[in-house]
Amino acid sequence: MTEKEKLNISDPKRNIRDVLVGENVRIYDFVNLYECEIDNETQIGTFVEIQRNVKIGKRCRIQSHTFICSSVTIEDEVFVGHGVMFINDKHPNMEKTLNKTWTLSPVLVKRGATIGRGAVIMGGVTIGENATIGAGAVVTKDVPNGATVVGVPAKIINP
Repeated sequence: MTEKEKLNISDPKRNIRDVLVGENVRIYDFVNLYECEIDNETQIGTFVEIQRNVKIGKRCRIQSHTFICSSVTIEDEVFVGHGVMFINDKHPNMEKTLNKTWTLSPVLVKRGATIGRGAVIMGGVTIGENATIGAGAVVTKDVPNGATVVGVPAKIINP
């Protein structure tokens, strides 16, 4: 692995703080990125937020208007469509939020997966290698390698 550069940029078009970035990473305008890691040749679209403790692998494409919260790991060669929302708390409530006592539920997206536009990925799930998540799906359970899931909640349509 090549050494990563730490980026800190604050201007009207980008807020990037303590982000480790690999070679040939493309970051478009109007993004919030902080305390995360983005590996080589990945593209981050406009209006994307990536929070702390997120790791994004090599040659990924994160499309515009996507939100990737803390404790998400995205392996190499993953496509994340426009407006995808990752959620890291299975049981949110105001008392937990105010007291900061909630437990983060990590999400793992394995190599080669594709996540369609507007999908919601709930906390605590793993999306398998080369799996496909249909547009608008709400993923509440693990998705096996190579499976395609669609719907609310997402259900497998091919083994």
